[in-house]
Amino acid sequence: MAHRRPRKDQQPSRGAPHVKRATVPTALEQVHWHAAGIDVGATQHYVAVPEDRDAEPVRCVEAFTADLPRLADWLKTCGIDPVVMESTGVYWMPLFELLEQRGFEVLLVDARHVKHVPGRNTDVLDCQWLQQLHTFGLLRGAFRPSDQVCVLRSYLRQQANLVRCAAQHIQHMQTALTQMNLKLQHVVKDITGKTGMAIIQSILAGQRDPRQLATHRDHRCKHDEITIAKALVGNYREEHLFELRQAVELFNVYQAKITDCDTRIEAYLGTCADRSGGHAISTRKRHQQCGRHAPAYDLRGHLDRISGVDLTRLDGLDAQTGATVISEIGVDITAWPTVKHFCSWLGLCPGSKVTGGKNLSSRSKRSANRGAAALRLAAQSLSNSASAMGAFYRRMKARLGPPKAITATAHRLARTIYAMLTEGRQYVDLVQDIYEQQYQQRVFKNLQRRARDLGYTLIKQEGAPSVEPVPAT
Repeated sequence: MAHRRPRKDQQPSRGAPHVKRATVPTALEQVHWHAAGIDVGATQHYVAVPEDRDAEPVRCVEAFTADLPRLADWLKTCGIDPVVMESTGVYWMPLFELLEQRGFEVLLVDARHVKHVPGRNTDVLDCQWLQQLHTFGLLRGAFRPSDQVCVLRSYLRQQANLVRCAAQHIQHMQTALTQMNLKLQHVVKDITGKTGMAIIQSILAGQRDPRQLATHRDHRCKHDEITIAKALVGNYREEHLFELRQAVELFNVYQAKITDCDTRIEAYLGTCADRSGGHAISTRKRHQQCGRHAPAYDLRGHLDRISGVDLTRLDGLDAQTGATVISEIGVDITAWPTVKHFCSWLGLCPGSKVTGGKNLSSRSKRSANRGAAALRLAAQSLSNSASAMGAFYRRMKARLGPPKAITATAHRLARTIYAMLTEGRQYVDLVQDIYEQQYQQRVFKNLQRRARDLGYTLIKQEGAPSVEPVPAT
């Protein structure tokens, strides 16, 4: 049988550099001698401490509020300082907050990082495994902002949930109108606006004449009264009117709750620490229109005061988006040593799935980070922006496609926010023309370098647009 010659890509490279193998220590060094591990559950918490601290090193504690202080007292008696627990749903929050108030160093770890070991399927083994891993310094705690930012984050997340529920009832209103063959959502931009709600309230009051309903048209509507009246001719069945009435009532309830949430957010923002240094709020570099659903209070002024910078100067970021980002990352970003760590935590940087010296995938990791989602929405809104950030998005879109362009632009926004919060400097936007000129200069410099490496010289063609030459180094 003939010997098969290996393929070219399987043959060893003679000129490849020697790769030094990583040395593995014979024994792991114990870093945290006083660590404890907690397996969090809905009704019970299993706690493990070092075996030499107590005759019963593993205990099961009920999750009732009256039992949690006794757990903290037992940990104090055992001389425990760092405590590790898994992020199981929302069950960890009461215990986490209590231990933090008692002065413990609490680390919240991702359950996926400790579940890849077979044979550990019981709560007792889980808490012991957590305690053992942290003893050798093999676990890292997840990011959790300060308690002041956590309160703001809870309010804003509740507000987002209310807005999401209100949007569902808008869809219910549209469904009821469609079942009656009323094309109101096709002739009115927003059925919850002034014209749409006036027509719907008149329908629920018993009015059926389309010409009378069309008189509620606002002068800013795109379509005239004749078109709107034609769209309001339908089959007013009683069951669909009942569905429409309930959807409108529920929508009004959620709107009232959103107003209450805005009042609570405004009151809490007034109690946050001032990091502006006493300087006045910066003026806008451009006119930004506030939407109908924008908060009635000065949210931008509060953000400028508590963060020290004006995030709304960034293209694509309004006050609501800036508040969402601040509530997720906080104002003190020293938890991330570099901007690369920050972007990696957001899930906006390219992936690094490398094996055998080959890059298998550079796709960004999946992430449910709300701050990253807010930055992606801000990046998507830059498609028609006459700014440097908008020009960058369009260039990435033409080269990589819309999804990757959104991620790349969100990554650029994240780097800018990190620099603003780290250095405390305001963002100064470059206009589109200056950005394009700088891009052309970078391309020209790269072409000069490549031509010089190949032994050629670039010659400008007559009639070509002028680009300021960059001196060769």
